[in-house]
Amino acid sequence: MIIRNLECVKSVIKEYKFVFKMSRLKDNYNSKVKEKLMKDLKMANIFAVPKIKKAVINVGVGESIINKKAIEKVQEQIEQIAGQKSVVTLARKSVAAFKIRKGLPIGVKVTLRGERMYMFLDKLINIVIPRLRDFRGISPKSIDQHGNLNIGFTEQTIFPEIEYDKIDKIRGLEITIVTSAKDKEKGKKLFEMMGIPFTKTN
Repeated sequence: MIIRNLECVKSVIKEYKFVFKMSRLKDNYNSKVKEKLMKDLKMANIFAVPKIKKAVINVGVGESIINKKAIEKVQEQIEQIAGQKSVVTLARKSVAAFKIRKGLPIGVKVTLRGERMYMFLDKLINIVIPRLRDFRGISPKSIDQHGNLNIGFTEQTIFPEIEYDKIDKIRGLEITIVTSAKDKEKGKKLFEMMGIPFTKTN
């Protein structure tokens, strides 16, 4: 499922640098998607049309309990992927069974908004997802009742910035795309028009 060919990765990075300069996803939303959504959803107010508010990248680092340097490694990789400084998440309460104490670093996250959010989503939609092997689309069940999309990936190496030979460990990550859609139907319509591929339901 994951691409590990170094030359292919370099090609992806070069392509992404070109895409990065264009910010075409934001332009597409403002010039085409917004107006079409307004018509399809039969909305009278353009300001009520669903939009993407933020994208959150989150990685759990349970091993930080025994390996304090793990958090630093994850921060470095997530910041490469997001192009923005990350934040360390702390345990909200103690869990004796897992030797977790309240306030202990257990994860890393980045919240993207505005231009950086659009550029990250452009990369995700047009470069990362199409290069997944045996990919048949994202399940519509990944959209919650508020119109937000949650996507889980098993490896950080799906992103072109990460070189497989230089990582310390394979780690999964979760991406949450938050919208103003309010419900699942409107959220799915927005994501489809933005180019996110879903599995077809019978």
